[in-house]
Amino acid sequence: MARKSHKVALRRLRSGDDEFCFQLHRSALGEYVEAIWGWDEPAQRAHHEKNFDVEHTQIITVDGHDAGALTVEDTGTDVVLGRIELDPVYQGRGFGGHIVLSLVTEAASRGQAVVLEVLDVNKRAKIFYERIGFVETGRPRVHKIAMRYPPP
Repeated sequence: MARKSHKVALRRLRSGDDEFCFQLHRSALGEYVEAIWGWDEPAQRAHHEKNFDVEHTQIITVDGHDAGALTVEDTGTDVVLGRIELDPVYQGRGFGGHIVLSLVTEAASRGQAVVLEVLDVNKRAKIFYERIGFVETGRPRVHKIAMRYPPP
């Protein structure tokens, strides 16, 4: 867990955050994208511009510094964790766990499950989610593992 001396928070998107999120994606997940599809800068930029979810994305801050991004959508029945990415400087320090556990707790209080998809090559993320209590529920798309908390 994040040490109590750190303040982890979420803030709304503001001007410039679109570029921050693209650069964050490259630093946080670029190696996994590279392993599957290869990192083609123009193609990745075009994909980001087309698919960046302004409505459901927030910036994760640690002690007031932009540290990552979180995309979450409440479908009414489930809470979909579309993306959580942390700058590598902030990874492995409990900040992501703090955010995901808060999300799981909030969803559970409303009787909802949290669902997500993780890249199959991202073993570290899969282990992280399993440690929290997520279970694999299928392989809905090539290179994607579907997970759910609580287990069905």
